[in-house]
Amino acid sequence: MIRILLAEDQHVIREALVALISIEPDIEVVQAVESGDAVVSAALVHQPDVAVLDVDMPGAIDGLDAAGELRAKLPGCRTLMLTGHGKPGHLRRALASQVDGFILKTASPEELTGAIRKVARGERVLDPSLASTAWNLADNPLTSREADVLRLVAAGAEATEIASQLFLTAGTVRNYITAIVAKLNARNRTDAVRIATEAGWI
Repeated sequence: MIRILLAEDQHVIREALVALISIEPDIEVVQAVESGDAVVSAALVHQPDVAVLDVDMPGAIDGLDAAGELRAKLPGCRTLMLTGHGKPGHLRRALASQVDGFILKTASPEELTGAIRKVARGERVLDPSLASTAWNLADNPLTSREADVLRLVAAGAEATEIASQLFLTAGTVRNYITAIVAKLNARNRTDAVRIATEAGWI
C-alpha cells in the first residue's frame, strides 16, 4: 500500500483528489492538508511514502518550499508536485529542489495515479507537456548583483533606497536597472520584474 500525503488549498479540488486516489486499491491517502505550512508536521506524524503537493498554496511556504523541507526532514518521503500551469520559474525551482515528479492538474486520473506509483518506486516523473520547457529553460542572464537590484525593484524600492541598501550610488543603481531591462528585452523595469519572476531568476 502506497501511503499518500496530499496538500491542496482549494477544498473542492482537495476532496476530489482524495476521492479519486482512494479508489485505487494500492494507494491510501493518510492525510490531506490545505497549506504548505502544514505539510512537514503532517508528514512527520503520518510518515507517507509520497507527498502530492500543489505548487501554489497560501501560507509562509508554498509547495516547492515544503518539498525542500520534506527532503531535509523526511528523506524517505518522495515528492510529486501538482500544478495548474507549467511556469518555467516553477519548473526551474522544482528541478533545483530535486522533487521526484512534476505533473499538471490537467492530467487524467490514470496519469496522476500512474505518476504516484512511479514516484513511489523511485522513478522521476515529468509531465510530457513540460518536457520541452525543461529542456529549454534559459540560463539566468543576470549577475548576482543585478538580481539583488531587481529583487529590491520588485519590492517597490526606489533607486536611492536600493543604493543605500546595497552600498552603491543612485547613479550606479540606475545603470544596473538600464542594463537589466536591456538584458531581458523588457519594456521597462516592471516588465523586467515580471520576466525575471516568471523565469525563476529572482
